[in-house]
Amino acid sequence: MKYEVTKDLETGNTLIDSEHRQLFDAVNTLMDACSAGKGRMTIKSTAQFLGDYVIKHFRDEENLQKNSHYPGYAYHRQFHGGYTQTLNNICKEIETDGPTISALSKMNQHIGVLVSHIRSEDKKLAEFLKH
Repeated sequence: MKYEVTKDLETGNTLIDSEHRQLFDAVNTLMDACSAGKGRMTIKSTAQFLGDYVIKHFRDEENLQKNSHYPGYAYHRQFHGGYTQTLNNICKEIETDGPTISALSKMNQHIGVLVSHIRSEDKKLAEFLKH
């Protein structure tokens, strides 16, 4: 399954949408490599990129929230912290055990959580930033 920033996931905020696309591209690269039997060759670099980029992306979103006095900042920040920790755990599992079906399933589920977050919380943030 390919992840894409479709119309229902676009927030209308150029920075947020661009960063979501880069995150999805990295996940797609990892999944494609695993499907082609080359997951072990790309796991470490992709997992490192994902971990680093999620931190950058969440920091960028949180800065937008702080600067605009977004009322959902505390909840959003709490979600980001938990999401980052779980992603780091999944990436470590993939690095340690390889691209197992279990680990890749966890990654897919976790990206699903991000998609839901984008669809609800990030869209609320982008709408708030328009005003």
